Amino acid sequence: MRSLLSLAAICVLAPCIALPQQKVAVVEGITEYSFPNGLRVLLFPDPSKPLITINITYNVGSRHENYGETGMAHLLEHMLFKGTEKHHDVAKEIGDHGGRFNASTFFDRTNYFEILQASDENLRWALEMEADRMLNSRVSRKDLDSEMTVVRNEFERGENNPTSILEERVLSTAYLWHNYGKSTIGARADIENVPIERLQAFYHNYYQPDNATLVVAGKIDETKTLALIKEYFGSLPKPTRKLQVTYTQEPTQDGERTVTLRRAGGIQALGVAYHVPAGSDPDYPAVEVLNAVLSENPSGRLYKALVESRMAASVSGEGYQLREPGIVYIRAEVPLDKSLKAVRDTMLSTIEGVIKEPPTKDEVERARTALLKQIELGLNNSTGIGLQLSEWSSMGDWRLLFLFRDQLKKVTAEDVLRVAKAYFRDSNRTIGEFIPETNSQRAEIPAPPDVAALVKDYKGSAVIAQGEAFDPSPANIDARTKHATLPSGLKLAMLSKKNRGAGVNALIVLHFGDLKSLQGRLMAAQFTSRMLIRGTKEHNRQQIQDELNRLRARLNVTGGVSSMSLTIETVHENLPAVLKLAAEILREPSFPDTELEQIRLATLAQATALKTEPQPVAANAFAQHEYPYPKGDPRATMSFDEEAEAAKKVTLEEVKKFYADFAGASSAEMTVVGDFDPAEVQKLAGDLLGNWKSPAPYARITRPWQKITPVNKMIETPDKQNSMFFGGTRINMADDDPDYPAMIFANFMIGQSPSSRLFSRIREKDGLSYGTGSFMNAQPQEQNTSFGVFAICAPQNILKVEAAYQEEIQRAIKDGFPADEVEKSKTGWKQLQATNRSQDAALTRELALNEQFGRTMAWDATFEARVLALTPEQISAAFRKHFKPEEVSLFKAGDFKKAGITK
Repeated sequence: MRSLLSLAAICVLAPCIALPQQKVAVVEGITEYSFPNGLRVLLFPDPSKPLITINITYNVGSRHENYGETGMAHLLEHMLFKGTEKHHDVAKEIGDHGGRFNASTFFDRTNYFEILQASDENLRWALEMEADRMLNSRVSRKDLDSEMTVVRNEFERGENNPTSILEERVLSTAYLWHNYGKSTIGARADIENVPIERLQAFYHNYYQPDNATLVVAGKIDETKTLALIKEYFGSLPKPTRKLQVTYTQEPTQDGERTVTLRRAGGIQALGVAYHVPAGSDPDYPAVEVLNAVLSENPSGRLYKALVESRMAASVSGEGYQLREPGIVYIRAEVPLDKSLKAVRDTMLSTIEGVIKEPPTKDEVERARTALLKQIELGLNNSTGIGLQLSEWSSMGDWRLLFLFRDQLKKVTAEDVLRVAKAYFRDSNRTIGEFIPETNSQRAEIPAPPDVAALVKDYKGSAVIAQGEAFDPSPANIDARTKHATLPSGLKLAMLSKKNRGAGVNALIVLHFGDLKSLQGRLMAAQFTSRMLIRGTKEHNRQQIQDELNRLRARLNVTGGVSSMSLTIETVHENLPAVLKLAAEILREPSFPDTELEQIRLATLAQATALKTEPQPVAANAFAQHEYPYPKGDPRATMSFDEEAEAAKKVTLEEVKKFYADFAGASSAEMTVVGDFDPAEVQKLAGDLLGNWKSPAPYARITRPWQKITPVNKMIETPDKQNSMFFGGTRINMADDDPDYPAMIFANFMIGQSPSSRLFSRIREKDGLSYGTGSFMNAQPQEQNTSFGVFAICAPQNILKVEAAYQEEIQRAIKDGFPADEVEKSKTGWKQLQATNRSQDAALTRELALNEQFGRTMAWDATFEARVLALTPEQISAAFRKHFKPEEVSLFKAGDFKKAGITK
């Protein structure tokens, strides 16, 4: 829309002068360059994974929106995927390159990123595309008309969650004038009525090189990458306009504020907010530690006061670390049969009681260690850091990440007490009701510091060790994976490779029971897996968490009725100690009764909350219909009421008996991927799990295909502004069927890829849904493939979504899949498989499945080759043969009565 450059609101562009870029700073392997046109560039080479992350951040968010423009920054985030004259459909093109992508908007910034397989072609394409859409995105009236309804649907989805809306209300009450009090999604009226001219002006003003930071991380050649950036971004002109600086400052709060939200829902909630300094302020690390001392689970004072006492189902705290003074927001979820007033009184007395009972050195050390663990593990992942730098850059400078880490290491108990006295005052809080005060003490919030002065000459710590350039091909994975079987029967697979920061992932999967022995024991099974990490004979729950923080490790246990999984993420030097702790958790649980009651309370609260929400209601109804097993059958899906009743009845004795009946490693897999010594791990696995025999035999529970009578149902969920469309069918096919590759690929084109037909039609063209797609999968050695479709939408649009789905399915059956669509989709599908194999956590799961079913990655290679060899005719024929639209069951949940939908 070049004619729009004549508008007064649009900057006048100066001629580009080809000057060299300047190196600004180097910190821990990240190098910053500045270009003459104002663009900031961060390069972060990491050869350990064959991926590249391109992340561009614009310093524009909801803080920059004027009256009538709320949500404009977020709306524009969506619009930039509509394309340019050269790139007609950005999302589809990223999908064609096998990439994962997203974008996000917050108070201070908007960012766009792509994660692609590392190649010169992918890097060149991504940089050229981002440079093109920086200045040349269409932002047209036609695109706005379709995308506005998508964004409105996203708004409606948020309106379904009362706890999220309560947080919005608290923020809008805490901030009287500053835009941090306005939700990034914006007001519905602004979303629906924004003039295209204002949106275009907003785009041309802020989407310029002097307002952007480009991050390129991953397997890159720094010299070549810098040359490409210079070619595509360096040639962009520097605007002569001067960006207006936001100058609104929130006045000091002069008394407690309250707000009440009344809506439908299954659980009560309470939120408390306190104004705190900007994220770059030297006080902020102590604020973060204070928040953790109060709200961390299970060590936090609030957790002990509210959750352990069974007054609340959950409690958590979040610091809004922003460019300008933000808030700390603490929330609690309270079951309907508990007193909200009692929770409020206890919460406030605990929070502000920290002044009378100052944080201990142990509390501060625990909180600080946990916070530092998150940072240090994050620094091992170049993909994650490439994205996380958006937040720090929007605060003023990316180096604040490292400065914050260094300051965090120095926080003392005295610092935490000082900030508690300064900011956690009753006159500085916003909660759910108003109580006037005559003798307020105000919390003076300092202005943001001079960030340039803070980071000047900052050098950071030593650069984290680089990893190797790993080839994620199935053949290489097989060649480098070592296998062993322990005396207990556990199958061990180990893939050792050098990772950035010496990171390593591990997975232990235990299988147990059979169809007969697991009858009526689903809830006992779920409680058992959740109880394991909550105490052993040697360590209580807090001691386990402290040890994991000390070891810089993440460990989690999850489980279903016939298996449980323990996942580990840590570093080379600490893996042996973490594995010993993992074995202790698995083999020596103490099953404390207080923890069982906390799990029971949380389960009841969740079941009550979910049964009023459209998405889980529709999915639960679908699962019960498609797998109609009798009550007590381990394959059956409980309703939310049944789940609540089962949770009420399960006893500690049942949990202990379930563990005694089934726990063991006779049918188990252990996979380790990353930086470790295979000989050491194999010996350790043998010592820890080699003699752990299962007390009962295991037989895999199957769900054989059966013909299900299709239904089309609408379920009322009152007072919800968003609805759920969910459906699917079962296909009589195993994953070794000759037609399975064709069906998987047909589904990829129909609803799984970013350029799929359902996404392109329902979201991009019709603008009916924020999220839509389909899925198809089968378990090995099981004659049962599932297909599913989903979409969220406004209740009044539910029948339009259903009609669009039916039309796209009928079009696929009638016309098949043309050659050009197939070839483009093959490129994206192939690169997506390589991307998935490049993620260590995902690879541990893949190797575990292979061990369980006696396969190797050669199976994947063969399957991939079969997919890539498919012709359009073969795909179309297989889809017509196996997919029967008339056998699909559909479930729709929402407030259809209010929307006037009666079908």
